[in-house]
Amino acid sequence: MRELTWKRWRVGGLAIAVFCLASVTARAQSQPEQQPKQEIPDAPSASRPAQPFPSTPPAVQPTPPVPGAASPTPAPTPAPEEEAPAPKPPLNIKTVPEGGATPATGGSQEELFKLITTVNQVLVPVMVKDDSGRLTSGLLPKDFSVYEDGVKQKMNFFTSDPFALSAAVILDLGMPDSAVQKVNQTFPALEGAFSQFDEVSIYTYSSTFAKVSDFAAAGKQVTTTLNTLKSASGRNNGPPVTSGPLGPQGPIINGVPVNSPVVPVVTPPKEAHVLNDAILAAALDLGKRDRTRRKIIFIISDGREFGSKASYSDVLKVLLTNGIIVYGVAAEGSAIPLYNKLERLHLPRFGYSNILPKYTNATGGWLYTEFSRSAIEDTYARALSDARNQYTLGYVTRATPSTAYRQIEVRVNRPGCDRAERPCVSIYAKDGYYPVPPTR
Repeated sequence: MRELTWKRWRVGGLAIAVFCLASVTARAQSQPEQQPKQEIPDAPSASRPAQPFPSTPPAVQPTPPVPGAASPTPAPTPAPEEEAPAPKPPLNIKTVPEGGATPATGGSQEELFKLITTVNQVLVPVMVKDDSGRLTSGLLPKDFSVYEDGVKQKMNFFTSDPFALSAAVILDLGMPDSAVQKVNQTFPALEGAFSQFDEVSIYTYSSTFAKVSDFAAAGKQVTTTLNTLKSASGRNNGPPVTSGPLGPQGPIINGVPVNSPVVPVVTPPKEAHVLNDAILAAALDLGKRDRTRRKIIFIISDGREFGSKASYSDVLKVLLTNGIIVYGVAAEGSAIPLYNKLERLHLPRFGYSNILPKYTNATGGWLYTEFSRSAIEDTYARALSDARNQYTLGYVTRATPSTAYRQIEVRVNRPGCDRAERPCVSIYAKDGYYPVPPTR
């Protein structure tokens, strides 16, 4: 009996031991191994706005657990982000009271485009010809002397290089139609006299003037304009009728007017030839062209002037102010040698029989008197060559900008010439100029 009891006690103790070992093992398996706690920043607070992430996150100190509180659930680890570029430094912006800022001034780059033309520099184109009328080449600066109002000037510029032309061509449609048709047939030669570097504008005049074409490079446009003008006609009225059966007076019986004992004197109205107005319009347009070009007015006309609104003195002032040279081809009656000696006569209120010599002499140009068609064609190339190939002299004047006229005289020193008998060369230059304010 005692032996049976001992066996039961041993079995019971063994069962208790097995049970305790199983309980300890199960408990150990239910609690996982303790992992090191990650340093995770706190979640955003509702009481303050979220702060931006710094470029390098600072170390986060672990929060000590509160006794009796449940362990917080670990937050998911955010995915790594690319490092944001460093922010740019803030702009140094300063404000000033309204109206107190200093006005902005142009920088050095803008100053490069502000050009001021100094009018103290005077340029004088000079044409020098020998006794046969040919240009004299090979002259040097020492051969020239320039005087302004009788005072010799020191030259600081000299060149004999040819210049590109800005030419205004003026055609007279107030001549008799036979003369106009003769001039129209010379247009191909006129086109060929210009170079590819020249620019040309065309004007016409009679009792009124008109601008036919603006400045354009010598080429197709000029050719088209001249081809259009070939159909233009001149004056076809013939001599005015002042008497006879077709006259303006009333019926006449036996040489005595009916109902009037006195024979009326009929004076025909004088036709207008507004050459001054045409030259003025061309000169104003030429004044706007590039100063690096030689500016000329080329006139094909008989030179008659009557009825213009502009006077000769006013037009000449515009020409000399803008450095424009006038060249002319005297056609029709003004090309006759005998008539050429009488054309300088000018009666008040009767206009000029030929005003072209006055313009050409005052501006340093030249007047060509040609009557035949072939002579006129040869004149074109000679005239434009004279205009392009001139000596150009320059000096600095002390004259202040004003409306006072300054006289210019150019002399050529030619050793060995007997000036008492005749000059070796003839000099053609403008008579003077008007100082004007500087232009921008």
